[in-house]
Amino acid sequence: MANNFDHEDKSSWYFGSLSREQATDLLMSEKEGGVFLVRNSNSSAGDYVLCVREDGKVSHYIINKLQKNDHVSYKIGDRSFSDLPSLLAFYKLHYLDTTPLIRPASKKVEKVVAKYDFDSVDTDDLPFKKGEILTIISKDEEQWWTAKNSSGHSGLIPVPYVQKIEEGQTPEFPRPGSGGSAPAPIHHVDAAVKRNQMQRKLPARARVKQVRVPNAYDKTALKLEIGDIITVTKMNINGQWEGELNGKTGHFPFTHVELIDNDNES
Repeated sequence: MANNFDHEDKSSWYFGSLSREQATDLLMSEKEGGVFLVRNSNSSAGDYVLCVREDGKVSHYIINKLQKNDHVSYKIGDRSFSDLPSLLAFYKLHYLDTTPLIRPASKKVEKVVAKYDFDSVDTDDLPFKKGEILTIISKDEEQWWTAKNSSGHSGLIPVPYVQKIEEGQTPEFPRPGSGGSAPAPIHHVDAAVKRNQMQRKLPARARVKQVRVPNAYDKTALKLEIGDIITVTKMNINGQWEGELNGKTGHFPFTHVELIDNDNES
């Protein structure tokens, strides 16, 4: 087969937060060598992995995202590229190990139905109404996926606001536009978290406003008591922040704390 895929079409080859095992299973179900996909690296945040079916097996090539000042590059082996499409275009014409890239792996069309209205407060988001059917493009984060609506517009959607539609299933939700409010303002809080990640300098201090006793088997979760002061060291978009409390480092839900302004700690 001719390798004439569109390397600029990220939606065709980017599979988001796919595990190594899922990528391997997906590519082994393909019949030809040179079929590939790009996924997030599970072991190195910010990096990617180019997964390719070649020679009866699946190879996983790490792509390191490097940033120096304002310059970003993507390195695979000893070669560097300005972006991922340029990297894929190069390997259309050059062999990786035993094959060049022929085409992206086939994507299973996955649809979801909206359980609640979602009004976007971020330009990257995709607003929708309760009952609306959306097509998933990629699963970027645990709580945020990229989806497309019937008009062809795409953007990020909050996963708790939608429900997967299984094959042959008829969603039992009211028609689009009939309203319906989410039980908690998940999006608006998470949108603020996304902005905070850009604006808040870490480490930052936070005061516990809700008690939390973690599962006894979860050794990485922090036990929280109202009034405790946590040093926040990392803010994750999925809502699990990381920090230090009483000499212990671990994670905790951001909903249980409030950040303390340095100039107003009373």
